[in-house]
Amino acid sequence: MDRDEWDAIVVGSGIGGLVCAAYLAADGRRVLVLEQHDVAGGNSHVFRRRRAYEFDVGVHYLGDCGPDGVLPAILSGLGLDGRVSFREMDRDGFDRIALPDLTVDVPTGWDRYAKRLSEALPEDAAGILLFTDVCAAIADETRSLMLSQGELSVADLMARTPVTARWGRRTVSELFDHCGLSPRARTVLAAQSPNYGMGARQAVVSMHAAVTDHYLRGAYYPEGGGQVLAASLVEALEAHGGELRTRSRVGRILVEDGRAAGVEMRDGEVLRAPLVISNADYRRTVLDLVGEEHFGRRLVAKTRQAEMALPFATLYIALDRELPARPNANLWWYRNDDIEAAYQDLADERVDEVPLLFFSFASLKDPGARNVCPPGHSNFQVMTLCPPGYEFWGVNEGPAAGERYRRNAGYQDRKARLTEAMLRAAEEAIGPFREHIVHLEAATPISHERYTLATGGTPYGLAHWGGVGGRPDTATTVEGLYVVGASTRYGSGITGAAVGGMACAGQITGRRLLAEVHAGAVLGDPALLPPRAADWDPLAVSRGAGRRGARGLARIG
Repeated sequence: MDRDEWDAIVVGSGIGGLVCAAYLAADGRRVLVLEQHDVAGGNSHVFRRRRAYEFDVGVHYLGDCGPDGVLPAILSGLGLDGRVSFREMDRDGFDRIALPDLTVDVPTGWDRYAKRLSEALPEDAAGILLFTDVCAAIADETRSLMLSQGELSVADLMARTPVTARWGRRTVSELFDHCGLSPRARTVLAAQSPNYGMGARQAVVSMHAAVTDHYLRGAYYPEGGGQVLAASLVEALEAHGGELRTRSRVGRILVEDGRAAGVEMRDGEVLRAPLVISNADYRRTVLDLVGEEHFGRRLVAKTRQAEMALPFATLYIALDRELPARPNANLWWYRNDDIEAAYQDLADERVDEVPLLFFSFASLKDPGARNVCPPGHSNFQVMTLCPPGYEFWGVNEGPAAGERYRRNAGYQDRKARLTEAMLRAAEEAIGPFREHIVHLEAATPISHERYTLATGGTPYGLAHWGGVGGRPDTATTVEGLYVVGASTRYGSGITGAAVGGMACAGQITGRRLLAEVHAGAVLGDPALLPPRAADWDPLAVSRGAGRRGARGLARIG
């Protein structure tokens, strides 16, 4: 295809970018997706080790993937119905919250959730019921609005979202105070807050409500791992005439006469299009790729001063034995029963004894999958939130700026110390396992920035942008320029990014696409999708057609 023939260029191939690109391609537009990494997928990416183990970077569980689910509807609207299967986790306890002397299994459904927490903490029962009532109401109002068919007037909007208007933009800590909750009750209610990377003093109630509701609608894992999501979207994109180019880093988004005009690659090649959708980090998009001279002073100031959500450090662990019998549930482990003190420890960089851990047991979520681990082995990840910033890691500018950090002695020392602290805490939580480790690999926020170029190495994007809970929309003040991804107002995580991608494609096409596909509309043509052979490999598909057979692809077996 000639370089001047593109109708739209998407910079970055996270889930938000791929969803937007695939829907624009299904709408008949010529779409090019450019990805600086070796494979598409962003935080849905996987990697493989020892020809035996596959580890998910960001897909540890997904909510709301039942018959009425939002993510299945987004996939089905592209003709992908049946090409991604979701395994449901334990409905009576998909998340296990473990505090000193208290364990609570989180079930599906707001009523069951409120009842179980109230029974576990009877002295806080009234406050828990008030807190969950507010969050459930906000979640219901938000979902109803998201799936509504038509535009609403301001008066109608306010009438339909009274609880959101009162509490949505206030902090979770304010609602905790209003409900008179003890530190222990706050810890149980906010135990899953690392799912959005913010403590109760920083997160707004609308975000907490949306994320909690997402999982209370059922927790799932995609059969075959997170890469299946990206690969399926790539198939839809290519089937409808779009193109994915990996190992293609954009150096600049071009703006001419006040409107987007295309991109300039790092090697100087210019690719032109009247629409550019940036799935790159929002801060880097505004300040580096586009340039602050193309935006108003207030927006630039908000972006420079913005706070990022907290990042993670992750241990990828494989054992030569199966884990002791346990439910198909994640584990949220807390050293103490005061979560606000745990977040303060992070702010003060006191992590020699990690305050919290999240465990994701991949070999329980996708049992028997040949890509996860060999029979009789285990595959799981252990994660903890980290202090923000480079100084903690002994790094100056970060890998996105070209800094070579991996042989930095200060970085290696910090990484080794945190790895040991996480292993100690992990064995406190689930018992000894070190003697059975056959693969151990640590990833830091600096690693995450290296692969995704995300500011601060966080998968969750902006925490505050011009005020508590503030986040940008997908449309920008530059004509023809849009943004998608973890920093937009549609939320982070796989589904939040996918909804943002739908919203962006809808703004461009002038349609309420999410409402259409949730009601059953299919915009893509399933007949165009390629058949999948028995050895179908989502990692190979996610390299794009031009590099699908290139050397260097890690395989299992």
